[in-house]
Amino acid sequence: MTQTGNNTGLRLSLPLWGVHSLMVLAAVLVSTSFTVGAAITRGLDPAVLLLVRYVVAALLFAPLLAARQGIVRPDLRQLGGYSAISACTVGFFWCMFEALRYTSALNTSVIFALVPGISGIYSAVFLGERLGRNRLLALLFGMAGALWVIFRGDPARLLAMEINHGDLIFLAGCFLMAAYTPLVKKLHRRESMLVMTFWVLVTGAGWLILLSLPQLGRVDWLAVAPEVWAGILYLAIFSTIVTFYLTHVATLYLGPTRVMAYSYFYPAFVLLIDWGFGHGLPAAVTLPGVGVVTLATVVLQRGAVEPVCRRPPAEQGPCGR
Repeated sequence: MTQTGNNTGLRLSLPLWGVHSLMVLAAVLVSTSFTVGAAITRGLDPAVLLLVRYVVAALLFAPLLAARQGIVRPDLRQLGGYSAISACTVGFFWCMFEALRYTSALNTSVIFALVPGISGIYSAVFLGERLGRNRLLALLFGMAGALWVIFRGDPARLLAMEINHGDLIFLAGCFLMAAYTPLVKKLHRRESMLVMTFWVLVTGAGWLILLSLPQLGRVDWLAVAPEVWAGILYLAIFSTIVTFYLTHVATLYLGPTRVMAYSYFYPAFVLLIDWGFGHGLPAAVTLPGVGVVTLATVVLQRGAVEPVCRRPPAEQGPCGR
């Protein structure tokens, strides 16, 4: 990653393997958010916690954008696009927390395995992305591998899963999350990823103010534990700013379906992270699932090419800038 002039933000000059490496990093960071989020979620109302997370992320990101390019208010059309993108992530998180009132984390992790496939359908319909037989099969095998890891290779656990009201709420959230990367691809124009990331954070905070308004007046801010603030800071920096930026950049290089395919790694990464915190080694029976997920993701990444930017010829360069 190299720095350019003051008005151009960050320019990425990476081979595709470098972009894939960044997506692996993003997947690891997202996976840590499950562990960190579970540790602090009782310290603050979930909607308020999300609001603070987005506000802190936007405030931390603003000086970087101001130093690199300056902060310019987007026009109404751009603002509407950023609001649509952030509505996908905010809507997903809201559905997740609401669903967990009625269903289990296991059920939600199973349903989330559908997201790359749904995203692939969105990309095919709205972006004209051609999946082909091999990639369709890879999506199916990737989902099967993720389910294998989630259920520790025990089909009885899968058969025992019951669908309930909370599962339907979370499924609606997954349809929103699946639209996230296709919208990034569709709505990106000439702006840098610094600009898009910042305004997605700002508009996301706006949505969350509306959602958390009934709870804001009841929060005893002085009673919030220091470890909760530390967890929020971690989530704001690594699981929000960094992952949003890397996902936005990678979507332009790899396409929405390939980027979403990295979510198949979440169950395996969560198991490894839990092991790192002393919760025991993942069961050996999960290893075949990890292997299938890895193979499926490799197949899905085939054919990725550097995108053609929509900038004027004088400004042409890697789209990640």
